[in-house]
Amino acid sequence: MGKDVIVACDFSSAEATFTFLDRFIGLERKPFVKIGMELYYAEGPQIVREIKRRGHKIFLDLKLHDIPNTVKKAMAVLSRLDADIVNLHAAGTTAMMKAALEGLTREDGSRPLLIAVTQLTSTDQESMERDLLIDRPIGEVVMHYAKTAKDAGLDGVVCSPLEAGRVHEVCGAEFLTVTPGIRFADGDRGDQKRVTTPADAKAIGSDYIVVGRPITAAADPVAAYLRCVDEFVDR
Repeated sequence: MGKDVIVACDFSSAEATFTFLDRFIGLERKPFVKIGMELYYAEGPQIVREIKRRGHKIFLDLKLHDIPNTVKKAMAVLSRLDADIVNLHAAGTTAMMKAALEGLTREDGSRPLLIAVTQLTSTDQESMERDLLIDRPIGEVVMHYAKTAKDAGLDGVVCSPLEAGRVHEVCGAEFLTVTPGIRFADGDRGDQKRVTTPADAKAIGSDYIVVGRPITAAADPVAAYLRCVDEFVDR
């Protein structure tokens, strides 16, 4: 899979989700869709199956974080849903990530891409030190988590677009960077702390950008999506 814009469908119901996705019917490019906790917990695995049936690629963003055996078993269940990307928290340790990879891999050897969350884009240096008692520079922490994820056999990480280029330097060009925290230059940051524009994320080296409210809350979501594609994706 090449560079792409992933639309965060952070809706509370299937009805709202399909009303939104129906706006894109007829587009040559079907949006890559992120299904997060809110929608998955509201609608369950059927929402993944239906969006996949409609022809969308899916990033299943459930951020698993538990003891290795529990995560392994949960990943084995998620692997049946045929999502394209799934994720977990790198903070769950190398043992957890290796167990997740084992659980996610099907009998025929196929599996979705597995990526690890480094630090949430709502976390900054102050909150990391105050709330998590991590006193290293946030960039150093992110690179350490990225390296442990690669060592565990994962395909990439979720990180701020500000860190994507450095992740590639440390872990290689093929190690994926999936980056939320995307806002248009003329948009509102909301609760995000470490953000860039789609064009800047492209220049820094993000492989995928995850965009929510700048598209889903836009007056014209299709136009906002196409603007993201124009700024980020190589034609």
